[in-house]
Amino acid sequence: MKQLNLFIELTRLKKPVGFMLLFWPCAWGLTLAYDFSKNLNNYFFLLSLFFLGSVLMRSAGCIVNDIFDKEFDKKVSRTKNRAIASEKVSIKLGLIYVVFLCFLALLVLINFNTFTIVLALGSMPLAFTYPLMKRYTYWPQLFLGITFNYGLILGWVCIESQINIVPIIFYLGAIFWTLGFDTIYGYQDLKDDEIIGVKSTSIKFKKNPKLFLIICYLMFAISLVTIGFFMKFNTMFYFFNSIPILHLFLYQINNFDFKDPKNSLTIFKSNNLLGAFILFNILIGKV
Repeated sequence: MKQLNLFIELTRLKKPVGFMLLFWPCAWGLTLAYDFSKNLNNYFFLLSLFFLGSVLMRSAGCIVNDIFDKEFDKKVSRTKNRAIASEKVSIKLGLIYVVFLCFLALLVLINFNTFTIVLALGSMPLAFTYPLMKRYTYWPQLFLGITFNYGLILGWVCIESQINIVPIIFYLGAIFWTLGFDTIYGYQDLKDDEIIGVKSTSIKFKKNPKLFLIICYLMFAISLVTIGFFMKFNTMFYFFNSIPILHLFLYQINNFDFKDPKNSLTIFKSNNLLGAFILFNILIGKV
């Protein structure tokens, strides 16, 4: 039981917001492309595969992140008690867990078409090199956005078997969404990160974070409206689209206090509900 609890702690399974933020773009891409006049059971089957894949890959990513950041985590108050940083789990055992989780993710992946499998395997270097980016650039959140939203493309191509302008626009917009919410998340560790030399957009834009967030969320909002136009969604889509857009600007940006770590975490977590509502909007648009 002790090892099981350590595994759950290591993979952050008790913190589902992380894997849900990985899952929502997958669900968006799948729902955007899916023809609901056909077999509905297949839609839910594919959705469940993306959910399992998101949980498995996020869990593996957390372990890789903790291995790379072991020495950094020891110096940050929020992360010093993580299983690898505190040496409750060895790096060797952590790597065994990573291989096991990736194997399970591969079993999920082989259920998709060949194009989806190839694209997914192509994303692996991105997923496992992201933790290194904070050492070299102030834009690790950008790399996270590129990686975290890759599932949007996969969701689309598992149905269409090709890429067109619609998923690309949505993917680029979703990158800005992640860039925004992960910048907010980064303000929890701002002081510690500056001391130990870790880079982030939270540090880069600390003098005027809200302006940066406005730009990020504006780009995401534009992408939401644009895909509705290209997909010829009904007017209800645009009406309900106002809710996530207002959430981004009136709730997240307006209430964001970068000096309060608890505030940063609360606003970050609200993006999970936002992801669900955008999925709901896409469904409405296709009715």
